[in-house]
Amino acid sequence: MWDHRYLSRIDFRTIPILLVLMFISILVIGATTGDLSDMGEVTLFTPTAKNQIRWFAIGWVVYLFFAGLDYRKLKKWSWFLYFGMLLMLFGLFFVPAIQNVHRWYRIPGINFAFQPSEYAKLIVVMSLSLYLENKGRDLDRKGVTLKALLIVFIPFILILKQPDLGTAIVLYPIALVMFYFAGIKKSVTRVMSLMALVGLVFISMMFLGFIDHDKFRPIATKVIKEYQYERLNPHTYHQEASQTAIALGGMTGSGWHKSEFTGQKWLPAAHTDSVFAAYSEEFGLVGVFFLLLFFFGLLYFSFQVTAVANDRFGRLLSAGITTYLAMHMLVSMGMMCGFLPITGVPLMLITYGGSSVLSTMTALGILQSIYSRRFMF
Repeated sequence: MWDHRYLSRIDFRTIPILLVLMFISILVIGATTGDLSDMGEVTLFTPTAKNQIRWFAIGWVVYLFFAGLDYRKLKKWSWFLYFGMLLMLFGLFFVPAIQNVHRWYRIPGINFAFQPSEYAKLIVVMSLSLYLENKGRDLDRKGVTLKALLIVFIPFILILKQPDLGTAIVLYPIALVMFYFAGIKKSVTRVMSLMALVGLVFISMMFLGFIDHDKFRPIATKVIKEYQYERLNPHTYHQEASQTAIALGGMTGSGWHKSEFTGQKWLPAAHTDSVFAAYSEEFGLVGVFFLLLFFFGLLYFSFQVTAVANDRFGRLLSAGITTYLAMHMLVSMGMMCGFLPITGVPLMLITYGGSSVLSTMTALGILQSIYSRRFMF
């Protein structure tokens, strides 16, 4: 089941990338959560940064565990995890809200809030991969397509009701890419692609100013509720503050722990939702270029796993996981740049948070399990 010998066959090119991303995370979190020490010196290892380091340490353990675990064993657990995940998502509505939303379970006795939706995306990928593999020859049947859509739609609705629009939206492209790789009806993927394109163009036009948010309100609120439409407001303080921080970074940035806008706490949630904007102000366009370079490298190596996977389950699983990672990067950065509404999607391995770190390292570990077993038959 778990074999340490496969750890020597993983793609070691990804290890330096992960270490650099984690180091960047500590830099940004240390800068955005710390003050001057008693000696008047800048401190890197703030309490929040130390917590993130602990999560990274646990994350490496999780990564190595799943890298050594035969990914095909996940088939036995997929549906158990799926229905358990649905119960966890449903149970959120019966526990006290945190920050006025139902997204976390507060673990008593320790300072930890568990967010089921972070793991839900990965579990949906696993369950959908298993289902599409089993129904390989029947994917043209309407009933099979409908059940595949339901596997994604049920957690989508539960997450949307929390409300957690960002996490729910990430499930959509994951399903679309997996349907494409599985060879499901072309008409289904075409309709889904068209809907995604129309939605993306509409939101982008609103956030770029081509559609007036206030003038479109009377039309939109006939279909959706007022508070739901307000999430698409491109003129909130958070939206404008994030763009201001990015603009102030300029070409080379203000320097580590020297940002004035973020340093004065004018940027909301600088170490969580707005971590990309905080990083951009300190390290500028040059820093953003190198960050994107590392992200691109990680995604490139992840897509290679899909290309070399030796079975259908592995190909679908790796395609879904890679899409999951890519969407987190694109949506999180798009929010801060003013192209998308701010919905709380974490920037992979940069944003502070235990649930995000552990789910990401689990996903990356599974990818390495697929890669290290690419020559097995």
